[in-house]
Amino acid sequence: MNLDKLHSTLNTYKEHFTAYIPNEIYKWKAVQHFQNHWDLEATDFKNMLLQSLGKTENLLRAYNYYPRKMLEEFCQIDAEQVRNMFKTLYNEKEDLIFRINTFEKEAKELLKKWGKGKLHYQNSNAITTYLWLRYPDKYYIYKYSCAQQLATEIEASFIPKKGMPNQGLAKVFSLYDEIAYNLQKDKDIRYLLNEALPKDCYPDPQLHTVVVDLAYFVGNMCRFHYSTVKKSLQQTPEHKNNYWWLCANPKIWSIAEWTVGQEQDYTLYNASGNKRRVFQNFLDAKAGDKVICYESNPTKQIIGLATVSKANDGKQIYFKKQETLLSPIDLSVVKTIPELANMEFLLNPNGSFFHLTEKEYTTLLDLIRETNDNAHANQTPEKYTKEDFLKEVYMSEADFTMLQQLVHTKKNVILQGAPGVGKTFCAQRLAWAMMDKKDESRIAMVQFHQNYSYEDFVMGYKPEGETFALQKGVFYQFCKTAENNPETEYFFIIDEINRGNLSKIFGELLMLIEKDHREEKLTLAYKNERFAVPNNLYLIGMMNTADRSLALIDYALRRRFSFFEMHPGFETDGFKTYQKANNNKHFDQLVEVIKELNQAIVRDNTLGTGFEIGHSYLCTQEPITDQWLQAVVRFDIIPMLQEYWFENREEVESWSNKLNAIFND
Repeated sequence: MNLDKLHSTLNTYKEHFTAYIPNEIYKWKAVQHFQNHWDLEATDFKNMLLQSLGKTENLLRAYNYYPRKMLEEFCQIDAEQVRNMFKTLYNEKEDLIFRINTFEKEAKELLKKWGKGKLHYQNSNAITTYLWLRYPDKYYIYKYSCAQQLATEIEASFIPKKGMPNQGLAKVFSLYDEIAYNLQKDKDIRYLLNEALPKDCYPDPQLHTVVVDLAYFVGNMCRFHYSTVKKSLQQTPEHKNNYWWLCANPKIWSIAEWTVGQEQDYTLYNASGNKRRVFQNFLDAKAGDKVICYESNPTKQIIGLATVSKANDGKQIYFKKQETLLSPIDLSVVKTIPELANMEFLLNPNGSFFHLTEKEYTTLLDLIRETNDNAHANQTPEKYTKEDFLKEVYMSEADFTMLQQLVHTKKNVILQGAPGVGKTFCAQRLAWAMMDKKDESRIAMVQFHQNYSYEDFVMGYKPEGETFALQKGVFYQFCKTAENNPETEYFFIIDEINRGNLSKIFGELLMLIEKDHREEKLTLAYKNERFAVPNNLYLIGMMNTADRSLALIDYALRRRFSFFEMHPGFETDGFKTYQKANNNKHFDQLVEVIKELNQAIVRDNTLGTGFEIGHSYLCTQEPITDQWLQAVVRFDIIPMLQEYWFENREEVESWSNKLNAIFND
């Protein structure tokens, strides 16, 4: 790392430590509380676990992020399995990555047993939090946005990437160890920490929790534009901004009509000539003040950020939108945050313009950034070219060119093919190649299933306490993002597209996604709003042709998509290069047998090309060994053949013998 940059960052942290640390002391309290209550052999494991995690606050609970709550649900199902998960995780004799991967795997199994949700929330952020709580002098909390910003700020040689494999955590911890080593040589930090920590806090002898806090401090400031926040921290109290909550009820303020950078006026008096509430707030607001934009009707969601662009002139006040949220924040979530319990708006919501304290404003920003980091990450996406695509996807250059043209001309394409041809892998990389960069903020991905609905996809009423509130779906929000950036291409990827009730999911959007009807507006079913699918948004679906349990895709949707057949890529230059690089005799033999097997599958009138064995079964980032190859044959390929030829046992046995014979020399 650049030590000068580290020391500069450290000086900024120390400069504001006294004012900043009171809101973050809970981290040191959480560790000490965990240490005092953790007992892996406790008779009542569930209550012990929840009590141990009782001081973690938003570390394990935030908007759309509920790892602690899911542990509680899992304990209801099988507390002993959860106990064993932690036994493995805390077994220091085992490899770290093995322990983390095992914890995630077991969480997936418990989620299947639970059967009520789609996410178990036991990701690298949550699991490293458990490790840090148990061994605070060895581990750290890993949060991607904070780690990425800190590494960038100090010009580290390793910069974490979004979605990187768990193996990358070792590099993050190594970087944090170096930072901790430098912190331990700084006497000021130790003095400041000792002065700040009450007796119920972990003393943090190795300063590992300080490193965690430093990463949060830098990541927090970078997300809100580092230099601006740095400057605002240095302002004297009389020059500080005020913070406001604006009820964006009139149509002019809606997410659809009020664009980023646009200025809007808001009258201080309503149509009857009466003062708007809270009138004094309108008088107190000044140019530069920060504003949270809340749409009170009908969605009850925070939909954007703004500033006061001009103070009131006695008749009206002016606001300018700074950001439209890709993932709006429901009011029901705001109400669950203890730090927001005394908000002026929540105590008496009758009115238009409400005061926020600085703490309330930053808490709301934390909520917003939890689900909007992807779109606003302060990083330059990695370049991705056609050559990169062909190296990874194992498709011919001619097929790639044709596929790219289909997406551009039709705007809606479905990748169909047998299991293992790499449809999902291809879809994401196709979007990267068309953007010429790995820009995840311009890609959204969902997976259809039998219970997926219009309410999930576009919008609909969902429970909120004892009532229902209108919430916007993922496709609606992504369309609005693309609409706000008309010169940029966006890609919406749908896995297992034929598993959903397509007419039900798309509704009136079935017509709007057609290339000839893009930009045309229709009134949505749940809201009196004119909505269009933007011209710069492309739909890429994936469909498994070997799944006999699924009905044929709806004809109405079929004519709106082009269908691109993907085949095994054993003969492509990319796969041959991969095969040659591995230089494994049994691997080469297995490839040849699978190619023969595919010819037999194609000749079978009950099967055909849509049932071939794909190349991705033989693709791995790990070293290729005979043990791994035998596992692929035994647990992937042969079960597939048993499904294909479930009434022809002789054919299954014949090919099983040929496949297994490869390893008998």
